[in-house]
Amino acid sequence: MKILNVYRSVPDETVQQLVKIVNRDRDTDNFDLTVENPDYDSLVDKIFEADQTICWW
Repeated sequence: MKILNVYRSVPDETVQQLVKIVNRDRDTDNFDLTVENPDYDSLVDKIFEADQTICWW
């Protein structure tokens, strides 16, 4: 199972721990929306490639 983690803000310590737990023994990819001018076309491609997408506030 491939999981895509989308970050809407910089992850704090709690989010980092949750991500580690959720991603354990799985194929993962990340997308950071906090950067200037995120590549939304790439995000759409990654969403369709992943089996599950999690958006972290």
